[in-house]
Amino acid sequence: MIDYSQFPDRTILCIDMKSFYASVAAVDRGLDPLTCYIAVVGGTDRQGSVVLAASPALKRDYKIKTGSRLFEIPKDPKILVVNPQMNLFIKVSTEITKLFYRYVPPSAVHSYSVDESFLDVKGLEKIWGDARSIAKKIQSDIYNDFGLPCTIGIGPNMLMSKLALDLESKKAPDGIADWTYDDIPRKLWPVKPLSEMWGIGKRTERTLNNMGIFTVGQLANHDLKLLEKKFGIMGNQLYYHAWGVDLSKVGAPIIQGQISFGKSQILMRDYTDEKEIKAVVLEMCEEVAKRARTAKKAGRTISFALGYSKDELDGGFHRSRTVEKPTNVTMDIYNVCLQLMKENYRGQVVRSISISITKLVDDYEMQLDLFDQDGWKKRELGYVVDKIRNKYGSAALLRAVSYTPAGTALHRARLVGGHKG
Repeated sequence: MIDYSQFPDRTILCIDMKSFYASVAAVDRGLDPLTCYIAVVGGTDRQGSVVLAASPALKRDYKIKTGSRLFEIPKDPKILVVNPQMNLFIKVSTEITKLFYRYVPPSAVHSYSVDESFLDVKGLEKIWGDARSIAKKIQSDIYNDFGLPCTIGIGPNMLMSKLALDLESKKAPDGIADWTYDDIPRKLWPVKPLSEMWGIGKRTERTLNNMGIFTVGQLANHDLKLLEKKFGIMGNQLYYHAWGVDLSKVGAPIIQGQISFGKSQILMRDYTDEKEIKAVVLEMCEEVAKRARTAKKAGRTISFALGYSKDELDGGFHRSRTVEKPTNVTMDIYNVCLQLMKENYRGQVVRSISISITKLVDDYEMQLDLFDQDGWKKRELGYVVDKIRNKYGSAALLRAVSYTPAGTALHRARLVGGHKG
């Protein structure tokens, strides 16, 4: 058994805006976000556009959800299909964050995403009441000020509040769930499939299933040394998360070992020309490298995936390669992707690309290599290009491939959050 007395016992709220994009779009049009049928899609002019958000009623009555496609939405006059308004969404998200400051200082707020935030309210009981009272006040303020519904999970740490949110509050009558360490065996351990638990993806779930682990309880009671042998540091985290243990502070990533920098893109059309595919791969490597440099990080493991068109018999491939020296240089990442592409790609029709770097280290110093004497120049050139783009815009400097019909960077530079403003 775990001795929870040795772990922090905070009071963390995890606040999730219900179907945020769809709800904001509904309120902007004078509609009730809980009862109207509205879908926000990547672009109303393309039948293959992805549904970015669907209102609760649309999910319930028509089974349309985030990730569905535009052509799957019934041709019903009651259903409103709209383009994203990213500038509006970001503005509302910013104002909601300011609302949190009525209750807690900025240092006690962590914006996990545009529609989800963590608040540490420990010690505020004498001012606002207990955790559930604070949650109700915030929930009421958000609805009164913005007309938007939200759900809230409460827990002794960030992980527990997130689990309370995902596994209970979204089904609770008042949209609020409060979990304590005592609730772990009754509420968390029965959870299956394992991918229902935040932090466990389908791939990890399959590996755990092959080990005979199908519920969170079985994971919590598995041999820790065997998990660490199989997953490394992630095995340790999986084990302790199954016990509800999380040492992260508000503002820090919940799963430290999963930090990576990546970019995934669903292409606007099918790509059949290998040169065109490589052009997009180069653009994406540039963006991944920039994200790593912005954080002053470099990575040793480069992952590359191609997803094929639905008409192909094979769905695609995902491969990784670890290099000797950590890098955040665009062409280093690109060359590894080309190697993986040469080894695995056989001319299929490509519709999605994904690139990421992991096994990160701080990039504050560089060991010189006698066999790559210009390595430091390539590294510094990346930082110089980043400064120019940060000052004058992402389209200020683009590679030549971005001006070809294959390129996507020029189009994406005009978007906000990957979508129309």
